[in-house]
Amino acid sequence: MKKIYLLLLFGVLINLAFAQKSLPDDVSSSIQARIANGHSPSIVVGIIDQNGPQYYLFGTKTVGGEAVNEHTIYEIGSISKTFTGILLANMSVNGQVKIDEPAQTYLPPSVKMPVRNGQQITLGHLSDHTSALSRLPSNMAPKDPANPYADYTVEMMYEFLNSYSLSRDIGAQYEYSNLAQGLLGHILSLKAGKPYETMLVKQITKPLGMKETKITLDKTMKQNLALGHSQGQVVSNWDIPTLAGAGAIRSSLHDMLRYLAANMGLKKSKLLPAMQLSHQARHDKAGGGTRVGLGWHISKGAEGDVTWHNGGTGGYRTFAGFCKETGKGVVVLTNSDKGADDLGFRLLDSSAKLREIKKSALAEIKKALDAQGAAAANKTAEALKKDKENYEFDENEFNTLGYAYLQTDKIAEALVVFRINVDAFPNSFNVYDSYGEALMKDGQKEAAIVNYKKSLELNPGNLNAVDMLAKMGVGESVKTYSVPEPILETYVGVYELAPGFTITVTREGTQLFGQATGQSRFEMFGKSDTEFFLKVVDAQINFTVKDGKVESLTLFQNGQKIPGKKVK
Repeated sequence: MKKIYLLLLFGVLINLAFAQKSLPDDVSSSIQARIANGHSPSIVVGIIDQNGPQYYLFGTKTVGGEAVNEHTIYEIGSISKTFTGILLANMSVNGQVKIDEPAQTYLPPSVKMPVRNGQQITLGHLSDHTSALSRLPSNMAPKDPANPYADYTVEMMYEFLNSYSLSRDIGAQYEYSNLAQGLLGHILSLKAGKPYETMLVKQITKPLGMKETKITLDKTMKQNLALGHSQGQVVSNWDIPTLAGAGAIRSSLHDMLRYLAANMGLKKSKLLPAMQLSHQARHDKAGGGTRVGLGWHISKGAEGDVTWHNGGTGGYRTFAGFCKETGKGVVVLTNSDKGADDLGFRLLDSSAKLREIKKSALAEIKKALDAQGAAAANKTAEALKKDKENYEFDENEFNTLGYAYLQTDKIAEALVVFRINVDAFPNSFNVYDSYGEALMKDGQKEAAIVNYKKSLELNPGNLNAVDMLAKMGVGESVKTYSVPEPILETYVGVYELAPGFTITVTREGTQLFGQATGQSRFEMFGKSDTEFFLKVVDAQINFTVKDGKVESLTLFQNGQKIPGKKVK
């Protein structure tokens, strides 16, 4: 089941702006391992404090390309939301808008914002993720999945708003929403009478001297662009015209450190009052002690609060954050879809841990498959399974490669990759679903039925499997187990899976919900009294009960088994 939205060894190129300073050994070693193991062509890290900026530059703009520098351009994705939050705060400080005024006030009369119980969505709700709007509008149907926001129009957004019914009270819960943030940027641009990018440049980037921070790439930015990568392959840049305020900005390490310096008060700016307003926590509904301001998230760290946001587009992952108590800010930019948030948190919070970095099994298997065929690929896979200390099997990476083959009619290669994924992750419903699709395309109907049935067995809520089986004349229905409410109530609480990352479990009647730090709330469906599955992603959650007391939960996702102790 492919979800729309969202391998060579490289020499490590490092340039330190200040020779007398260096990254902590564990961070430097982790970055070099990521580059060497093909996680990203480049990873650049910037640190800002009272002594000025420090740049640590690793890798190249693309595989075998030019070395990166502090002026290399990256898509910063959702870090754009902090710019939108500051624009809101600045226009509030200047008396142009009111943060807690209804969003409806600023929209055309033909657009009717959804309301609930007589309450209206305010600009503040849009910015702090409590608007009750969905993460994305349901009428997004991108012509090009590699550039999913490009053809989503203002008219389509208005159409969605006019027809959408809120499923919960406004302000009651945190649910991360690109739609809400994009709508906020649109509203602010309407009020200013200027396009979002013009407003951004006039109010923030020009005053701060951020000449390399825009949405539209100018000639110099194009020349300095680091190409985005996924699975080691170059992918399209994302164009986000209508929802620009949610994630459309491109920038450099140089400019992003100037941005943090201004937010921290290290650089004098007339924007400081607005920036400080954007940092103020409006609620703590994100779970795990994380609070939310205007765009920014605030998490507790060993040395003080970490105010931060991360970002991701098709071929980029980014992080920006700072700790006021230590006077330190950190930016991490990569041109790959492999996350690097752990690097940023580690540099700002000594209690944060770095991910274990291994070589990609997929890279070696793909190399064997392309050069020598299926037998060599299977042999390589079996060998690498025995070397789990050095090689990692990433379920999503295999799935993505399988679909890349499938979409170019390399069905034989796709079948090999999906089969290896099934063998590596036998408890994942998604791998059987994907393998079933490839088998169908190859005309192997009976084998496809077997795999779709197995997928449905693992996740009774897999509606795609139900639909596909129906097309092949096999009637199946979604089956869930009804867990008694007294048992559901015992699972309510907060579970810590890692420092700063929790899953908060709540209950509404017979329905259990979970919400991970910084993410949307999701429904949990019963398989047994202690086993639950998700429909939004391929994941399961099992609860551990000892002597009648719930001790922990375990999240099963992407082949990983992640325990979380109940802390509240």
